[in-house]
Amino acid sequence: MMRIGQGVDAHRLVSDRPLVLGGIEVEFDFGLAAHSDGDVLLHAICDALLGAGGLGDIGHHFPDTDAAYAGIDSRLLLRQVHSTLAERGWSVGNVDATIIAQRPRLASHLPAMIECIAADLQVDPTAINLKATTLEWMGFTGRGEGIAATAVAMIECP
Repeated sequence: MMRIGQGVDAHRLVSDRPLVLGGIEVEFDFGLAAHSDGDVLLHAICDALLGAGGLGDIGHHFPDTDAAYAGIDSRLLLRQVHSTLAERGWSVGNVDATIIAQRPRLASHLPAMIECIAADLQVDPTAINLKATTLEWMGFTGRGEGIAATAVAMIECP
């Protein structure tokens, strides 16, 4: 049996935080405002996986009102989502995700992100496909006000 879920996340850029995307720190003058580390890519992937499992969303499992998640590394959240799915007999089939940002340029960082995500989800890196795109200067991402990500994930039950 297979199930598919989708996820979306976005955060605004601020000057006083590091930029964390896909589990790695990306050198940039701005980071993402959030209760956690603000990793919109991992948050979108978590939501896609939770959605596929019929388990709600990231805010339900890791509420931003809980001090335990203040500044938390989103890789820990992704690992917990993976564990939650595994406890129910699900394994990750694949993930396809897109980061939407005018800046910084992210193509050179995608391989390292893929390695992190694959390790956390205990899948071969070929099961993770990442893309980065701009919106050609349109909208909040085009104006450099924030970064967004979308993800689709397939889970399987043997």
